[in-house]
Amino acid sequence: MGVTVDVHQVFQYPFEQYPNPMDKNVISVKTVEEKKDESTGLIYRKRIAICQNVVPEMLRKVSILKVPDIQLEEESWLSPQKRNMAIRSHCLTWTQYASMREESVFRESVENPNWTEFIQTGRISITGAGFLNCILETFASTFLRQGAQKGIRIMEMLLKEQCGSPLVE
Repeated sequence: MGVTVDVHQVFQYPFEQYPNPMDKNVISVKTVEEKKDESTGLIYRKRIAICQNVVPEMLRKVSILKVPDIQLEEESWLSPQKRNMAIRSHCLTWTQYASMREESVFRESVENPNWTEFIQTGRISITGAGFLNCILETFASTFLRQGAQKGIRIMEMLLKEQCGSPLVE
């Protein structure tokens, strides 16, 4: 089974203005690999993030969900010359019970080169939890949707703070 959540948003700011906010649930981030292709300018990073466990207390009664924090692995490919960035992340916690992946792209908008298009797809599939599979997937789906919308609001607020009103042409 599994659930997929897709998000699409256009920010009326240039790609170069994209801020790098750290969500309040992120405890720490460690870069484990970073390299730059000198011929293309492509910057690759692999990072491990430790995040607070945001699973509701009610669901944490299930022993496998009762962990203080969650580990995520994130890989990103930034191309300043092409004005795009791709990010792929997955959860390292609960791998025996769930597959959680997210892919995001920031790129120059086709509508206006001074705008940035954001596309995100998240997929969660839960196995091994018996009758709780559907309940956990429903929670995960709601969490992904709310998290994506919250991320968009934060991004818009940061862009407005850093750059002023959006570029409208």
